[in-house]
Amino acid sequence: MSKMPAKAADNSELPGIEREVPAPVPSPSMRAAILGSLAAAVLALLLFSWLADEVFEGGAMRFDDAVRAWIHQFASPSLTSAMVVISALGSQVLAVAVIIAFVIFLRLKWRRAAIWLLFTMAGGLVLELTLKYAFHRPRPAPFFGAVPHSYSFPSGHSLMSFCIYGVLAGLLSHRIRSAVIRALVWVMAAVLVAAIGVSRIYLGVHYPSDVIAGYLTAAVWVSALLAADRVRKRKRLHATSKT
Repeated sequence: MSKMPAKAADNSELPGIEREVPAPVPSPSMRAAILGSLAAAVLALLLFSWLADEVFEGGAMRFDDAVRAWIHQFASPSLTSAMVVISALGSQVLAVAVIIAFVIFLRLKWRRAAIWLLFTMAGGLVLELTLKYAFHRPRPAPFFGAVPHSYSFPSGHSLMSFCIYGVLAGLLSHRIRSAVIRALVWVMAAVLVAAIGVSRIYLGVHYPSDVIAGYLTAAVWVSALLAADRVRKRKRLHATSKT
């Protein structure tokens, strides 16, 4: 009596047993985005730590005084008026812009964009207040206007403008097809954020190191959010493949 040849075990051929579908491998661009965001957050955090140490050991004072004096030499009545307006773009106007953008996003049913915007703003405010009261750096003597009541380090205008205008640029460019318009959106956001930081130094209400610290703090927060969002998309992709 001849023996039947043994059949190789294969669960996919057995009735009632589904073949396991391997999880999709993240694209190289997604992996690069996650690693890039994490690297940017770590680098910004290290730079902030180094800058904070220099500030409170007095090592940054020569740099601060030199930059303040160089910018102040260009002072004029017309430029001062312009800087006051630009500075407002990082506080009152910024708050109005967030409200308008939030309402528009909801009207367009961009719920995720609206939530992202509010979460970014809330985190930025928490970081600003926490760091200001943690470091207690006094304000410099202002060149124009009164001394603000809050502490100096880091610059809240710089921090919040980087967060909000940067995130708005990202949310808008993600929905714009034209590469030229996307580039213009990013350039406008970058110029606006930089101008707000310069205006705070020009008015004399912040040291240059305060402004740089605000940018670095915002870079840590935004980069961490971007990394978390990429990880969330990767997990959602993995969960979708199982359904």
